[in-house]
Amino acid sequence: MEYLNAFWVGGLICAIAQILIDKTKLTPGRILVLFVVIGCILGGLGIYDKLVSFAGAGATVPIMGFGNTLAKGAIEGAEQGGILGAFMGGAKAAAAGITASIVFGFLIALIFKPKSRS
Repeated sequence: MEYLNAFWVGGLICAIAQILIDKTKLTPGRILVLFVVIGCILGGLGIYDKLVSFAGAGATVPIMGFGNTLAKGAIEGAEQGGILGAFMGGAKAAAAGITASIVFGFLIALIFKPKSRS
């Protein structure tokens, strides 16, 4: 049942993003930022943790999970180090994911030799 919940929740998040792309004039970048902000807000309010406990990877893998990670890190950082900790906490919490995306993006660029669009 965990796999089914992860599948439909993650699919629903992606379907909402696709509907926003198809039915609005929002660019994919703005939709991405919107989902990160929604994840931050829901994470800050403690609502996203309930979704994560229900859907597992279906809620943590999409970009809203990144926003949730940033919010949780900022809250923990603020508790430990005040206002400066709030700024550092989000980056510290998401450092592994950010590093992995940079490294894998670099490796893929080396393998496939990307070209600029003209």
